[in-house]
Amino acid sequence: MNDTLIPKVLITKIGFDGHDRGSRVVAAALRDAGMEVIYTPPWQDIAAVVKLATEEDVDVIGISSLATDHLIVPKLMQALREAGLGDVAVIVGGIVPDDEEPALIEAGVARVFHPGTALDAIAHSVRELAAGVRARRATA
Repeated sequence: MNDTLIPKVLITKIGFDGHDRGSRVVAAALRDAGMEVIYTPPWQDIAAVVKLATEEDVDVIGISSLATDHLIVPKLMQALREAGLGDVAVIVGGIVPDDEEPALIEAGVARVFHPGTALDAIAHSVRELAAGVRARRATA
């Protein structure tokens, strides 16, 4: 497990959405903010994301969605819980209609970031979420 508070973040895209500019920009911003970032190319399946999150012992998973792939995030959340990774914070960024955001939060997503969110605000949230994950792991 990570002992210092350098958040370990997995940035990925699940489903068939190949638009990855936003995820690349966020990954670079988090890296520049001093975080350890694991970036995957688009078109990851849920099992691959769960496997990588397990192998890399990540604190936060960031999912980028521009073409409705956020609708499969609840399946990812369930797979993470089944793999014993229910403590990992999951964030979603991109095009998420306001009426679809509550389903993500209900499924366990920690935060949803919409286009135009400042990169430093995302980094601040990721740092806070990672600290919470580490605190929960330390008391488990």
